[in-house]
Amino acid sequence: MDNEGKKAAQTDQQALLGRLRDTRELYVIVSACTKLPYVVCAPETFDDEVLVFFKPEEAEARAKSLAAEKIPVSVVKLENKQLLLFYTNLYTMGVNAISLEDSGKEELIQLEDFVRRRGDEPGEEGKVWVENPALHLTALYYMQEARRQPGPEMNSKLMELQEEIEMHFRKGNFILAIQKEGNGIPLVKMKNGDVYQAAFTDILEFQKFNREDQLRPVIVPAEKVSQVLAGDAIGVILNPMGINLPLAVNRPPKQENRQ
Repeated sequence: MDNEGKKAAQTDQQALLGRLRDTRELYVIVSACTKLPYVVCAPETFDDEVLVFFKPEEAEARAKSLAAEKIPVSVVKLENKQLLLFYTNLYTMGVNAISLEDSGKEELIQLEDFVRRRGDEPGEEGKVWVENPALHLTALYYMQEARRQPGPEMNSKLMELQEEIEMHFRKGNFILAIQKEGNGIPLVKMKNGDVYQAAFTDILEFQKFNREDQLRPVIVPAEKVSQVLAGDAIGVILNPMGINLPLAVNRPPKQENRQ
């Protein structure tokens, strides 16, 4: 490509980025399995991308195509005031690209060329920025596959993703929730009676859960989670308002009181 061609391509790219920022509305494919944007790994570039559209009819056509592949999704309309949070939240999900379809033409936008990562901004001294993008992304792929059909078999792909989830979990820091008054701890009881303690990969997921502002966040490294689990909890349930993924945690044995 000659210099004029490169300049024209850069101009087109900047115009497209401007449209993504300024559009009155954007349509996003959302997974019914995770309640979050449906994530795709591009086969050629290996970008982890979400699917967005300027036109609702194009979004609905893609959703129908995915449904034919037994991939349950819906189309969600975002207004302009919601876009900045949507774009920045993609970083916490581990997503690195946006696949935009406009008038039948697909464009790939690298997130780092478009939105500043919040964790890259200078923060207050002594404060820890909690994110687990690799874990969140792997869990998204796992739940998108595991919840496609009732009673899925644990195939090799799911087993591999499960192993990756466990590996990423062991390396992370997480946000646990405690009530501001009374120091109660949010627990989730499953249909089979198992109890899990709510845990969050990042502050945005915590805020979704804490809509009534009755909880305060506590940062806990993975190796300490087993020591702070409440009551009869056998593990944590990761991002209850999103992926809602239960993870069993080996608790230390209770020490008997010596007489």
